[in-house]
Amino acid sequence: MRKPSAGKLPALILVFSLMPIFLASAQHAQPADPYAFNGGHAFADLQHLVAFGPRPVGSSALESSLAWIIGQLQKAGCKVVQDHFVGTTPVGNIPMVNLIAELPGTEPNHIVMIAGHYDTKLEKSFRFVGANDGGSSAAFLLELARELRPTRHKLTYWIVFFDGEEALQNWTDTDSTYGSRHLVQKLTANGTLSRIDAMILVDMIGDAQLDIHWDQNSTAWLNKIIFREADRLGYSSYFLRSPVAIDDDHIPFVQAGVSAADVIDLDYGPDNSYWHTAQDIVQHCSPSSLTIVGRVVKATLDKLENSPHVQ
Repeated sequence: MRKPSAGKLPALILVFSLMPIFLASAQHAQPADPYAFNGGHAFADLQHLVAFGPRPVGSSALESSLAWIIGQLQKAGCKVVQDHFVGTTPVGNIPMVNLIAELPGTEPNHIVMIAGHYDTKLEKSFRFVGANDGGSSAAFLLELARELRPTRHKLTYWIVFFDGEEALQNWTDTDSTYGSRHLVQKLTANGTLSRIDAMILVDMIGDAQLDIHWDQNSTAWLNKIIFREADRLGYSSYFLRSPVAIDDDHIPFVQAGVSAADVIDLDYGPDNSYWHTAQDIVQHCSPSSLTIVGRVVKATLDKLENSPHVQ
């Protein structure tokens, strides 16, 4: 070793004197948050989707949104499957597309689906851009796919973007949930449905005043895990135990025997006054809400990795 020159001794003495402080800081450094979720990134995606304008089924804006979502998923390294079908609606037959981003795990026969819809409600009397209702779920799923793709996991994850969740006229069993109903039928026919151990649906989770209630139409054991993880992470004030009964894209799966839960905030604005109105805009959404839901969903997936319900 070369002997240091006299001019460098003070600097070296300072470095050595500070080393105990650096070592102590390293020893007390906080571990990385295993459930970290970039709600800011998801919120930027929400803004990007809203910039396409109203995105009802069959519209050019929804087609542009679809192309952009596919591009983002492929950029993240996801395998993307396009599920094309024709929805029979009260206003005629409309081509629709579900998207599935497949994230293989070590157990391909055990699939957990995390899903939401990317279309917006058809409105002719006002401009409905669906920042929360349609935008938040699609943006959330994009960021979740980016974050889950590079991680090691036992379960196989499917990130699913449903088309045609919204009714074209009035919500009924046949005029709604076109994409989820079609996918259940398809997976039943090809024998894949039995590989779906659980399905977590997210909808309207960008609300700046987040309050998610216990959906009575969801599978109880899966709901319990979600709400327990929310409690453990300190989010009890956002995940409320007061019951509601929601019809959404999880219903076709529940009816087909798949365990499914709906994480939804159907209390948007004063007295739900922003829902399906021109007030469903970016300014009424928040990246912090997306972060909260993202952390709870990732914590839930961690629990499902070793849950007896998915083995």
